[in-house]
Amino acid sequence: MPVPPPFVWGLAVIVILIVGLYLASPYIRKWQARNRPVFYPVATVRGIDVSHYQEEIDWDRLANSRIDGEPVSFVFIKATEGKTILDEYFVYNFASARKHGIIRGAYHVFSTKSTPQEQAEFFCNVVELKERDLFPVLDVEQLGRYTPRQMREGILDWMNIVEKHYGVTPILYTSYSMKKDYLSGPEFDKYPYWIAHYYVEELAYSGPWKFWQHTDVGTIGGIKSKVDMNVFNGTFSDLLCLTMSKPKFNEKWSGHVGDSLRRAD
Repeated sequence: MPVPPPFVWGLAVIVILIVGLYLASPYIRKWQARNRPVFYPVATVRGIDVSHYQEEIDWDRLANSRIDGEPVSFVFIKATEGKTILDEYFVYNFASARKHGIIRGAYHVFSTKSTPQEQAEFFCNVVELKERDLFPVLDVEQLGRYTPRQMREGILDWMNIVEKHYGVTPILYTSYSMKKDYLSGPEFDKYPYWIAHYYVEELAYSGPWKFWQHTDVGTIGGIKSKVDMNVFNGTFSDLLCLTMSKPKFNEKWSGHVGDSLRRAD
């Protein structure tokens, strides 16, 4: 068998290096972000989002901490995922945020393993939103087993059920790439957009947005692990316009949210 000439071997090595760098680039950017100061966009209203990944939070300390010199004005807290998964720290975190005077919001992680209707009903049955709580949030991170069309239809189904229940327009959380590739249609323009776009100093997204999750490697007093940092696109008064004016809760929920709901969806 003839041996390939040296230039062919050289070309193969270059191709392998390019592909390897492309596949590794997200990890390289994250490593760089972890080893240099967090970039903070210019903003006066800052907040975080948390889930069980942050484990137990020292809310007394958090409430007195600062993000680039500004107080923690808001916190989004993971509530549910799929049709059965309740975040194990949701009850504690949700109550603690309100107790410490931080505007709080609850979000649901969308799953393709159960119907949007089941997921929306689960969220509505578990999450009680009171006055000055942020509008409910749908967190969409991947297509999973859905086609793009099925994803769009499923999101709209969830949004419609939740909007009818709470009487407010839900917030849509997703990455810049997901929004650009799959959720850029006019049917999604009505939903306040919370964009996830890390390790950049300027948003590539040119459309309207309300929240920008600009890093997932932030640090703050009261939380031992890395935490997502966010800025709000407006003033504190503008933020209050995205909060509930009246309490809303589905009274048919009769279970205890601390029970063993965290099961495989």
